[in-house]
Amino acid sequence: MTHPDITGVILAGGLGRRMGGVDKGLQLLAGKPLIRHVVERLAPQVGTLLINANRSLPDYAALGYPVVADTIPDFAGPLAGLHAGLAAADTPWVLTAPCDSPHLPLDLAERLLAGAMAQGSELAIARSEGRLHPVFCLCRSGLRGGLEAFLHGGGRRVMQWCEENGVAIVDFDDQPTAFRNFNTLEDLQA
Repeated sequence: MTHPDITGVILAGGLGRRMGGVDKGLQLLAGKPLIRHVVERLAPQVGTLLINANRSLPDYAALGYPVVADTIPDFAGPLAGLHAGLAAADTPWVLTAPCDSPHLPLDLAERLLAGAMAQGSELAIARSEGRLHPVFCLCRSGLRGGLEAFLHGGGRRVMQWCEENGVAIVDFDDQPTAFRNFNTLEDLQA
């Protein structure tokens, strides 16, 4: 189900340290870049799709979606990508997903939105098999100012920010492999 009131943001703005410094989203899995897998699963769920990247901008732009870079300097992590998405979005909700999780749930947006509404929260993240996945985050656009203050104050921990904002936790135990990510070149080769 497509949610026109949600902007999806694929997080591809990191340094890929655990992957030897290569641009993680552009690494191949089954013959296509990791980010292409994520685009194919996330785009049908949201009204608008953006890519957050801080390098390889022409490569990401070639996918056909707007590319937004962090405005918080020094590769400040996934929250900087969420912040960039919130700044660029014109919808009431923003949903983030990392570029290295090619099997993300096809009902991610729907279930996170339902969870946020049911729990009366402006923020929802995924949990599977007891493990939290805070970079799979649905966030009200109105939280942008607070996130900016958190980042400018040196905050970087995603879960800390989520907990400070009354996060709703949404279970995806029925999809235990959906949040598997690829952090190393060895992961991809396996």
